[in-house]
Amino acid sequence: MPAPAPAKPPRKIERALYESVMAPTYAPMSIMPERGEGARLWDADGNVYLDFAAGIAVSALGHAHPELRRVLAEQAGKLWHVSNLLVNAPAIELARRLCDMTFAERVFFANSGAEANEAALKLARRHAQRRFGADKHRIIAFDNAFHGRTFFTVCAGGQKKYSDNFGPKPGGITHLPFNDAGALEAAADDATCAVILELIQGEGGVTPAHPDFVRAARDACDRHNALLIFDEVQTGVGRCGALYLHQKLGVTPDIMTTAKGLGGGLPIGAMLSSAEVAASFEVGAHGSTFGGNPVACAVANRVLEIVGAPEMLEAVRGKGEMLRSGLAAIGRRFGAFAEIRGEGLLLGCALAPDWRGRARDIVAACVRHGLLALVAGPDVLRLAPPLIIGDAEIQEGLKKLEAAIGELARAHESESAAAKQA
Repeated sequence: MPAPAPAKPPRKIERALYESVMAPTYAPMSIMPERGEGARLWDADGNVYLDFAAGIAVSALGHAHPELRRVLAEQAGKLWHVSNLLVNAPAIELARRLCDMTFAERVFFANSGAEANEAALKLARRHAQRRFGADKHRIIAFDNAFHGRTFFTVCAGGQKKYSDNFGPKPGGITHLPFNDAGALEAAADDATCAVILELIQGEGGVTPAHPDFVRAARDACDRHNALLIFDEVQTGVGRCGALYLHQKLGVTPDIMTTAKGLGGGLPIGAMLSSAEVAASFEVGAHGSTFGGNPVACAVANRVLEIVGAPEMLEAVRGKGEMLRSGLAAIGRRFGAFAEIRGEGLLLGCALAPDWRGRARDIVAACVRHGLLALVAGPDVLRLAPPLIIGDAEIQEGLKKLEAAIGELARAHESESAAAKQA
């Protein structure tokens, strides 16, 4: 018999292939990470990057966390998928844990924050129409909000750049200025079925909701028999120094959505509510083929165990203050930041007037210095490192950011000098 053909070496995937095979919906960086560990990523050329982005606040416990790897491998060897025609133990256990750790009595699982918010908005409308009739369907949302990329959620979000040019939009959604309690009190009426808000607008500039505004939303919903929905997709799972930020504020919603950090990097989202509200989602009213996937749920269970520990949440608060202090010092040195805002390890550096419009330039310079960061619009640098980041890594990241901003400042000075000489 002829000798078997030698095995072909695995095909090397190059970043340059991206544009020829992927839909042009993103404009990713030129680097292509190959592996990660903790708060660091390595590309194919061996370059190392300190990760202050965490997959947009998703990799809550960093990359390749040993406990998550263990749970993932254990569950992957038992059961991957059964659909919602059958129950599975990891999903039940995760739902029980979420109920034990929050206000909730019922959980609906999805695959993302967008899907969790879609479910929340649908549930709010269905609940209102079942209890009060078809006229109670109006949703109040806020300018600059972001609730996902389904058509319903992108229209509830307050950024037209994401919702325009797709044809007729769903009606019954009113947008108000964020943090304007007076506008909210004036707009809410008996036709309102829900108010949906982020406790920190992530994509909208890392802008926190004022506590008085959050309380006003609760009061308005109570007066008009409407449901208060907190989108905690980005602020939840320990990101802001509490398991969920509303627990720190002392205001309880009727519905809450969670995703991002919940799966530690695996796709999972959840909508939480009371039993009374959840009852409006009777059999067949809503669904998700992959929602409650046993692998994702098993990993999310362990994420919540780790993140929910009081010492972990206390550490996040301490690390957040360390990072905030270092950012303020950099801002003062270069005149780059007008304000540092956010909570815990979700921080936004609002750019000073002379730096406005340059958030992406700063991110690009950070990459050149081995640091991954995010933007929240053209005028805000957003930082969301893994919750497990060490103190020494925070200081290292601050030095890299300082070098990146220093590079841009020197280049600007040189350009200004050259312009004066011309």
